[in-house]
Amino acid sequence: MIVKYGGNAMKSPELRRAVAAEIAALRAEQPVVVVHGGGPVIEQELSARGLTSEFRSGLRVTPPGAMHVVEMALCQLNKQLSQDIGGAVGVMGRDDHLLRAEVVDPALGRVGQVTGVNAELLRTLLGVGLTPVVGCVAVDDGGEALNINADTAAGAVAGALGEGIVFLTDVDGVYRAYPDPASLAPHLTRAEVEAGIAEGWIAGGMLPKVRAALDALTLGAPFAVIASGMKAGVLAQAARGEAGTRLTP
Repeated sequence: MIVKYGGNAMKSPELRRAVAAEIAALRAEQPVVVVHGGGPVIEQELSARGLTSEFRSGLRVTPPGAMHVVEMALCQLNKQLSQDIGGAVGVMGRDDHLLRAEVVDPALGRVGQVTGVNAELLRTLLGVGLTPVVGCVAVDDGGEALNINADTAAGAVAGALGEGIVFLTDVDGVYRAYPDPASLAPHLTRAEVEAGIAEGWIAGGMLPKVRAALDALTLGAPFAVIASGMKAGVLAQAARGEAGTRLTP
């Protein structure tokens, strides 16, 4: 199981540790790989240095001068999450070329698109009972760091390992008529998602989430779940298909 973790749930140390405990509990049932972002942490470190953030199409513009700060912030968070989970090893894209990437668009600076995943490294760690915690910094062909969108990276890892993925976010799932709780969709096929986008009931901030989920399916994940990372107990329920929205091919 791949767990993508990030966003607002990371702002609270208490909630972060609660989610880490749920990841550790899930590991008792099945092998787990955690892929994390760190937007709030990156924002804090950039602001402390007088650097402003700009986003284009949901991607953080990352000039070369900011890439060092992004990598530093994610490395620190990576080790903290590993410690919180316990029995875990924090790894970044530089580690044995775990994540390989190329520049998406020169106008975005050091922002990359994943071109390869060292799945064997992840399988080796899992094979000795350790939980890999993957921070979303990759390397290009020249060995230089690239900032990777965490949803994209998680989908690439899920596809490389052929495992299902849970995207923990700040909403309960995909709604057919947001925010009516009765309209939460427990299951959607690719065709239904594409219809929802065309009809407009999947829109706004949900668009990049469902697209990341569909990308994971395209790359080889058998399923993808979008569920809340803001509530205790949801991860185990989502893994069992009892919470969130499960997307299938």
